[in-house]
Formats: sequence, C-alpha cells, structure tokens
Amino acid sequence: MQNLKILSVSEVVGRIQGLLSSDRLLSNLWMRGEISNFRVPRSGHWYFTLKDTASSIRCVMFRSRANRTTFLPQDGMRVLIRGYVSLYERDGTLQIYVEELQADGIGALWVAFQQLKEKLEAKGWFAPERKRTLPFFPRVVGIVTSPTGAAFQDLRSVIHRRCPGTRIVLAPASVQGQEAPGEVAAAIHYLNQRSDIEVIIIGRGGGSLEELWAFNTEIVAQAIFTSRLPVVSAVGHETDYSIADWVADCRAPTPSAAAELVVPVLAELEARVVLLRERLKQGMEVYLQRRREQVERLATRSVLQSPRGFLVIRKQELQRLQYNLGLFIQKILQHKSLQLKSLTAQLSALSPLSVLARGYAVCRKPSSGEVVRDQAQVIKGEAIEVLLDVGGLICRVEEGRDKVETLVGVANGDQKGQGGEKKINGWG
Repeated sequence: MQNLKILSVSEVVGRIQGLLSSDRLLSNLWMRGEISNFRVPRSGHWYFTLKDTASSIRCVMFRSRANRTTFLPQDGMRVLIRGYVSLYERDGTLQIYVEELQADGIGALWVAFQQLKEKLEAKGWFAPERKRTLPFFPRVVGIVTSPTGAAFQDLRSVIHRRCPGTRIVLAPASVQGQEAPGEVAAAIHYLNQRSDIEVIIIGRGGGSLEELWAFNTEIVAQAIFTSRLPVVSAVGHETDYSIADWVADCRAPTPSAAAELVVPVLAELEARVVLLRERLKQGMEVYLQRRREQVERLATRSVLQSPRGFLVIRKQELQRLQYNLGLFIQKILQHKSLQLKSLTAQLSALSPLSVLARGYAVCRKPSSGEVVRDQAQVIKGEAIEVLLDVGGLICRVEEGRDKVETLVGVANGDQKGQGGEKKINGWG
C-alpha cells in the first residue's frame, strides 16, 4: 500500500478531462441522434439527451449558441450536432457541449419555417376574417423592397403603365441577409406612420429558402399583422410561399401581379366612365320621354280640358249625398224616438210611483227607513210612515191583524168598529 499512488476525486476527474481534451476527434465532432428530455430553464441554455438505439449521452447548448439556431428542437427530432466532449467536474458527468445543431434529413430552415407557421396559425394571424379589402383606386402606394432589385423596377413599371397618376413611396430595405428582417419591419412601421399611404406592397424576386428567409421571420410577420394599412405580399415566384404571404391581407404570386392587384387600369376606368355616362344619358332620355307621354295623356282628360264642368258634376254629387244623409239621419232619429217611448212606458209600468197612483201605499219605519212588509215587524203604539201618491202620513199602530181577508173586508166597509169608524190594517 505504501508504494501505491492514491488520487483524489479531483485528480481523477482532471486526468479524465485532460485525456478528453487531448483527443482531437472528441474536441470537435459531429454526431447524429434523436433528441429526448429537451428542456429550457430560465437561464436560456438548452439541455437534452442525444440517443440512438443502443446508447445515450447528455448534451448542453449555451444560450449564446442556442440563439443562433433558427428552430426550436423537440423530443423525437433527429438532429446533427457539432461540439466537444467534456466532463462536468462538479458531478463527474460526461456530456457534450453543443456549438451547432441542425435538423437531420430536412434543413433547419425548413423546420424553423414549419414551426413558425404552426405557431402563428394557432395565434389566429392567418385567419381569413381578419383580412382587409384592398382600396379600389389608391392614389399613393407604399413599397417595401430593395431599391436596386428587379422587383422594384417591375412594380414601378406596372403601376405607372396601368395608372400613370399613382404616386409611389419607396421604403428601402434589404431583402436578404442578417439585417433584412429588421429593416423590412422598420420600413412597414414607417409607411404606417404616414397619412398619405393607402396600401403597402412588400416583396422581392425569387430565390432559395435562405435568400427569402427575411420574409419567414416572426418580426416581419408581426409588423404585417399590426399594420393599420392593408398589406400585399409578393415574395419570390408563383410557387414560393412565405410566412408573410399568409399573414398579409393579400398574396400575389409575383411583384408584377401585386401591382396589378393594387392599381386598376386607368384607361379601362375612363372607358367605363364614358360607357356609364352614355348609359345614363340614354336612361334619362327614356325617362323624360315616358313622363312627356304621361303628361300628354293627362292633358286629354276632360277634367283638365273643362275643369268647371268637372266641378259642377262634383257639386251636384255632393248635394245628393247631403240630401241622402239628411234622410238617413231623420229615419234614425224617428226610430230611436219610438224606442225611447216604448222603453219609457215599460219603465213607467214598473215604477213604484205608478203603484202609489193606483191607491196603494208604502209603509216604513221613520227611524231606519225599513219597509214594513209584515205586521210582526211593528208593535202596538209604534209610529210608522205611510207614503202616498201625494204626500204621506205619520201613523201609530193600535192593532195588528194576521189575515188578508179581514183586511180586505174592513177596507170594503163590511165590518165596523166602535163608533162606526173604519180601520184598515189596524191603523187609524
């Protein structure tokens, strides 16, 4: 044991680190594999595992390197990485420090294109209902493109040929390269700040995916989405599609086609105005001729030729209607008078006053006004009021009788009380 060299953990890790650093292949290698356990903490570094069917190894890509990657890796994605193998001394963990990452099989730009397209589509930036209609006859057109490119020359030539009076405002911007996305977005913002611009055309000529990449970036897509002015995208050739094409209010297959979409042909408009003016003239002539014929037909009517005779006829008709109305009212009044007499007679027959006029009387108690219908309602000596046809009497009860026959006999004078006085119903 005395002859053995005992190493510390740090010495062992450092020796392994030295061996790895001295290996030229492991210091700058390319690897192919499948990503798993991909995560991005707050630091912005990328951590993931690269694996194949037999093995796996941990990888880290620092934020400065990750920001240069045009797409965001996902679990299950096959990639190519370039980096170096090193040992994380604190944990003694072997891992690869990735300096470059590419999609395996399909290009990294294509992956980034598809990812951004799916992201913006999910946010609703491609929705048809948010697309705006282009102005029919814009007087000022804003163009975002390179001033030296063929696209600008085509746009200017087509616009001036179709509508010579249209003004063009060029907001120059690089259309490819690292600075292009920011310049294109800034040019769109500049045109939106002007009050005279009515529509914006952005675009460039054809090229590869790398050359058209400025129009596949989120900064340009956002500038188009937030534009207050309608935007026409004309990027590349007819078969080329960009993110800008989907976000824009209208997509044109080429810059020349964009110019044709934005401005009408002035000569065609002038010819249409002439045609419409002629049609309006003909329509007015037809209208006036019809009204002239209508006036002539009206002039032949008797009422216009002899208005006095017309008034005489109408006056006679009015007099006849007045006479008929008087007869009708008189008949109604006679009929209603007869009805009134009949109802009055019926009412008079039912009136209690008529009963009194025939010699009958109504008896009631003076204090309460209660009508006396039964001799049991009063007692001897009680005062009662007798209502007659003319006037009335205040009487006092001396005797009550039960039988009507007795009362009738007394009323007829068949029975006499003492002194020969008549008593009716016990009252006197």
